Amino acid sequence: MLNPLEERFMDMIRGFKGRFFAVALAPALLAAPAAHAASSNSTSFGIHMLHTYSQTSTTIGESVFGFPYAFAFQSPQSGTLTIPGNSQFALSLTDTLNQDFLLDDGFTSLASLQASFPGGTYTFATSGNPNLSYSLGPPLFPASVPQVTNGNWQNKVLVIDPASSTTLNFSTFSEYASAGVAGHMLFSVNSLTAADSVNVNQQIVTLPVGKLTVSATPFTSYTIPANTLTPGLSYYGELTFDTVASLDTTTIPGDSSIVVYSNTLVFGIVAMPSAPVPAPTITTNPADQVGPLGGSATFSVGVDFGAGGQPATTAWLWYFNGQFIYLGGSKYVLNSGGGLTINNLTQADAGTYTFAVVTGGGLATSKAATLTIGALSSGPPTITTQPASQNVAIGSTAVFHVAASSATSYQWMFNGNPLADGGGISGSTAATLLVGGASYADGGSYSCAVSNSAGTATSNPASLTVSATSDIGRLVNISCRATVGTGANILIAGFVVGGAETTGSEQLLVRGSGPALVPFGVTGALADPQLQLYSGPTLLGTNNGWAGNAQIASTAAAVGAFGWSSPTSHDAALLQPLAAGAYTAQIAGQSGDTGVALAEIYDATPAGTYTPTTPRIINISARVQVGTGGNILIAGFVVGGTTSKSVLIRASGPALAPFGVTGTLPDPMLGLFSGTTLLASNTGWGGDAQIAATADAVGAFSWGDSGTPDSALLLTLPPGAYTAQVSGASGDSGVALVEVYEVP
Repeated sequence: MLNPLEERFMDMIRGFKGRFFAVALAPALLAAPAAHAASSNSTSFGIHMLHTYSQTSTTIGESVFGFPYAFAFQSPQSGTLTIPGNSQFALSLTDTLNQDFLLDDGFTSLASLQASFPGGTYTFATSGNPNLSYSLGPPLFPASVPQVTNGNWQNKVLVIDPASSTTLNFSTFSEYASAGVAGHMLFSVNSLTAADSVNVNQQIVTLPVGKLTVSATPFTSYTIPANTLTPGLSYYGELTFDTVASLDTTTIPGDSSIVVYSNTLVFGIVAMPSAPVPAPTITTNPADQVGPLGGSATFSVGVDFGAGGQPATTAWLWYFNGQFIYLGGSKYVLNSGGGLTINNLTQADAGTYTFAVVTGGGLATSKAATLTIGALSSGPPTITTQPASQNVAIGSTAVFHVAASSATSYQWMFNGNPLADGGGISGSTAATLLVGGASYADGGSYSCAVSNSAGTATSNPASLTVSATSDIGRLVNISCRATVGTGANILIAGFVVGGAETTGSEQLLVRGSGPALVPFGVTGALADPQLQLYSGPTLLGTNNGWAGNAQIASTAAAVGAFGWSSPTSHDAALLQPLAAGAYTAQIAGQSGDTGVALAEIYDATPAGTYTPTTPRIINISARVQVGTGGNILIAGFVVGGTTSKSVLIRASGPALAPFGVTGTLPDPMLGLFSGTTLLASNTGWGGDAQIAATADAVGAFSWGDSGTPDSALLLTLPPGAYTAQVSGASGDSGVALVEVYEVP
């Protein structure tokens, strides 16, 4: 039995019925046109194997929400189909208008299709006619994939000026005259909205192969005439390559029996409006959800259509793990404003969901949201992590977070009133709320109502205090301890000096400790660290041993660095002012040796002299080889000042591969500690919209919109010392990058 979603997919297959009959009848027509003309009421029986693709510019991928393959048997009469293994299926009346009977099913892969409908002999028995027999061998899906090779592709759809004729070029159907007993092609443009119900631009070309001598040329382009499409409306195009595996026109006189393998491309088309229409924009992205097994989950979205409001021909689209969801039935319900409710949740529904909206002005796509399936809900959510109160400097960002079991929706409130995104607020319906550019008016009480189908639970209130102070919360010390190798595996710590509306330079103490770590019980310390400081490719300074420098010692004491007891040790340090910009501190063994080292960067601004216009450390990053046990990646940082500071902490592993980094850590696990207390952890960021937006705002390289095994934390921290620890979630090792960003 098909579920409602699969049934909707099969409706799509049924939409190909007219083409299926054309494939069946055209060869017979070409073979004996006079005989066929005398029997214009010819009908057809047969097997149809379908493989569906989608196209969004030059990219083709399997589509149809995880069911890219389909099997169908159709007949003009009721009957029973017996398949290899002697399983039998009675055909049901599917099309009451044309009295067609159909057996159909969708599959996630060719292997699963073949497991259900294997090769061998198929027999169809129907009253009043001889039995029909079909012999299925290896699948004859065309190797050629249908593709549109030109056109004006924008935001994943093909944009056409309906006032002018448009010629579309297609990929070549190489097997057209060489596979099976016939080849067949079709191109059509069909309405996507109820405002235009006309099917247009059909072209069918059929070439019999083998015994028939009729020749033809498969088409490689089609011209859509001017004024055929309606300005401002949305359509979908279909380009199909068919191989007819067998054709029988004699068993049932006047009728045909056929086996067809089809590759069908489906793509979106927008006819440009006659007057400019603003492109829609996503104002509220869907939020991550935890849905109860057997229950429901709802994704809410917001769209701005511009001054003219929502066009009458708006099309709402949803994708599951990048594949189209065909909306309909009781499984997937489209809500007002484009939201989606998923009912009767199973573990198969877990994954990422993305929303898109299409108008005559274009297409807008949301960030991806992750649906996790929890236990069957027996009551309202239980809040497991309460939001914490914050004290931030005026103009900075505060982050509030709530965690709850079995929650499917979130609503943050300020002083008891529901919040909405905009005006510095983001994440009002997500687990994490950001209050950006905080003003005195933002000070007050914040709480979150978390809900599921069984009820609602409200968090404890958390207060936000907004302070005017020159001693603002900021990063004043960053450090990274790791094993130093050779070549590309030396310790490289990057950092950025700057900050909005800052001028001048910042005095920094940069240290590379090796022998100085031994008194702390660190084994295998790097014996002779060489410290080099770079600005881009420019070497600013080098040190191979601090030699008891008095200024280094006094500055280290002033900033709270641990003391180096031996003036003759090979530990290295540099003290110099740095203007706003990006820098790297590189530590390697001077003699090419290896071992554990600690890189440290301290803000050496004299106490009591800092002002908001003084440059500060706003970002640190370190790329190292992550091991196990004592050789995991440990990055320390200190929040100074008198107010809390919001930070984004990221641990990249797989995200480094596109940059040519090999041997990356496949599953980085990120933990944040204060002393020995674990404050927060993450294993896989899940495509979190707040993480992605914040990373973009602070200038971090993109991880894309979909969840990856890379990990991240976004939170507000009071003044104090912290460590971010990165290890392999499964105990493995590899190259990883840890980053700590100030969130302004």
